[in-house]
Amino acid sequence: MHCRAKKLQTERASVAAMNRYSKLENDGGPILIVPYMWIGDFVRCHSVVKLLNARFPNRPVDILSTTLCAPLTGYMPGLRRSIVFDLPRSRLALTHQLALARRLRRENYGTALIMPRTWKSVLAPFLAGIPERTGFVGEARYFLLNDLRHGERRLPRMVDRCAALALPAAAKLPREWPMPELKVARAEIETWRRERGLAGDGRPVVALAPGAVGPSKRWPASAYAALTRRLIAEGLNVWVIGGPEEKALAGEIIADTTARDLTGNDLRNAILALATAALAVSNDSGLLHVAAALGTPTVGIFGPTSPWHWAPLNPLAATIETASKLDCRPCHKPACRLVHHRCMRDIPPEQVFAAVRQALAPLVPAA
Repeated sequence: MHCRAKKLQTERASVAAMNRYSKLENDGGPILIVPYMWIGDFVRCHSVVKLLNARFPNRPVDILSTTLCAPLTGYMPGLRRSIVFDLPRSRLALTHQLALARRLRRENYGTALIMPRTWKSVLAPFLAGIPERTGFVGEARYFLLNDLRHGERRLPRMVDRCAALALPAAAKLPREWPMPELKVARAEIETWRRERGLAGDGRPVVALAPGAVGPSKRWPASAYAALTRRLIAEGLNVWVIGGPEEKALAGEIIADTTARDLTGNDLRNAILALATAALAVSNDSGLLHVAAALGTPTVGIFGPTSPWHWAPLNPLAATIETASKLDCRPCHKPACRLVHHRCMRDIPPEQVFAAVRQALAPLVPAA
């Protein structure tokens, strides 16, 4: 009797869920995505946008964004708009949360998908009175969320955790997710190059992204410098891209060469540089995901992190890892606990150059 009652309860819950989602498909109101605000994870969320567009074709999809990530949203097909609001990272900031809640309330959202597991990430959607607030259990958010999901820790990849929230609670995860896409108009690229004094001279461009969150994920500047010299000797243009914190690093890499430093505050410059480039070389960083989503052939360099866990869904031209057998790898730590940093130092410039040369073979004739 107990098993039969439990089965009946499950069936009723399933029917109720089906009825609720049928209603949401037609008149559930716009959907808000509250993503992780790191660049790579933000790009991953375009898979979520695609899933929602397919499930709810009549419901617009918006995304909450920081000022840093906002330039990405203009190149994401299927996204209606971004809500740009910079919440302080290190404190609750109730005044800011209330201001954001007032802004969200004006949009009449019917659903909010909360990717981070933090208490404060769901506070503004709760205060805004968004009727359906979906997210994984975490930080005792039981009364803030009303569509609670379980099992996040059983999903090893970040993309699985984010995209699962776009599906019904009991849905089986697909073998493959839709890949993120960033689309840039050719006319915008040409205007940007002209304004930046980067008019083409016929030589292919290789964009280098030497930054990353944490020193352990960075291939040494000396290695990037050696690669730069080799690429220029092969007749290629080299641009170094990144944020303002990579300015000194770029100077070290391009010293005494014709390479260009395009680092700066505006992420849009990096997006357009990567859209222009014939190929990109990047550490495991946000710009690796940007390049891959743009469809630019990309060589990804992985040291302490596992490509299976953290590489973009989009295919890479090559995945570079050290040939050294290291028991400490992968550690997924921002700084090398053993100090030697061999997972990156043992990758020679020749290995990366060979991957670049192979990827560019159709564009650059053999010497």
